[in-house]
Amino acid sequence: MSLLNLRTLLLALPLIAAACGFTPVYAPGGTGSELHGKIEVQAPEEIRDASGADAYFLVQNLEQRLGRGSSAAYELGLTLSTQEEGQAITADNEITRYSVIGTAGFSLTRLSDGKIISSGTVRNFTGYSATGSTVETLAGERDAHERLMVILADQITAQILATADLSAAAE
Repeated sequence: MSLLNLRTLLLALPLIAAACGFTPVYAPGGTGSELHGKIEVQAPEEIRDASGADAYFLVQNLEQRLGRGSSAAYELGLTLSTQEEGQAITADNEITRYSVIGTAGFSLTRLSDGKIISSGTVRNFTGYSATGSTVETLAGERDAHERLMVILADQITAQILATADLSAAAE
């Protein structure tokens, strides 16, 4: 592709995107600006099947991305489960590496009419080594859980911003 064709293509991309109905998430009137600070995230202690630390870190990360719902028009309900699986096993049957697998379900509900405007399930994993001292292994485990909650919060936020149907807002 020649340099002239590449420039023409790059200049045409915004027009092509606008023609197909694309709206940037954080543009005025976009989903991101419409939802920021208007979502009340479920309290960590109310999240079903979740450990206290995992639930706390998930909620903390979601509130950082979506804003705290001081003037909440929406409620974000969550479910969270995590499990650990051994990944690297020595000939002596000792596990030297673990994966932490997390699954989070979410449902964003408009408070004015109770309509669910976005919902879904996200799943991901992180890992940690169990070859160091007990303290190192415990620190690695905790860090893996914290990293997993960051990843799940990013996935939930991306799905909400990409799929939330704000068009039929109740008056």
